[in-house]
Amino acid sequence: MNEVLSTVASTIGSEFADALDIAQMTRNILRLTLAAALGGLLGWQRESQGKEAGLRTHMLVAMGSALFVLVSLQAGIGAPDASRVIQGLTAGVGFLGAGAILKAEKRDTPLHVKGLTTAAGIWLTAAIGVAAGLGEESTAIISTLLALLVLSAVPLLSRRGSRPPPQ
Repeated sequence: MNEVLSTVASTIGSEFADALDIAQMTRNILRLTLAAALGGLLGWQRESQGKEAGLRTHMLVAMGSALFVLVSLQAGIGAPDASRVIQGLTAGVGFLGAGAILKAEKRDTPLHVKGLTTAAGIWLTAAIGVAAGLGEESTAIISTLLALLVLSAVPLLSRRGSRPPPQ
């Protein structure tokens, strides 16, 4: 019985051996937290505009993307294999975004497509998560700031440009 317990304890210890590497654990926490925070900023902006995919969705997409990349790198895969992980992630998130796109057709009305910005935002959020997971923190932060600018400022400019001229 002692041999069984010893084997179980040894196996559990080896499974959590990475928790003893303080530098790696700090790196993991930093990258995943940054991904969640940046995704959260984009999600908060979308939620404040009344959009369906909000804070939690964007946080999970960014953190999940970072985790896929981070775990792959920790498993020791090289650059060609990492690019395949990113390609798969990009395609998978594309399907998630496609679920946010609605096409409305009513009789005697023009076709109306909704959700394209939400889908693009989810896709960009995944890319920001990938950047954070790869340790490209400044790229992730700059991308988030630019995305916030696009989501917040560009609609204001579009509304101004689409107003009818004063009479």
